[in-house]
Amino acid sequence: MSGFGLYILTSICLILIIEGLIYALFTDNARKLMTIVLTMPDAKLRGIGFMMAAAGFIILGTILSLPKPS
Repeated sequence: MSGFGLYILTSICLILIIEGLIYALFTDNARKLMTIVLTMPDAKLRGIGFMMAAAGFIILGTILSLPKPS
């Protein structure tokens, strides 16, 4: 596997690692955050989701545009 498929698989693995560590290390805070999210209005939660996705695309684009080491 190479190219775009490898990027997707790597991204999914990193998401699972980061989320797993958050739940394992900060269980109480994760539970509190879930309670806050459940009471948040849909529009606000949707806006936060779009901002996070946009930030991810911008960061990914920046990383991919960096010169490749030779």
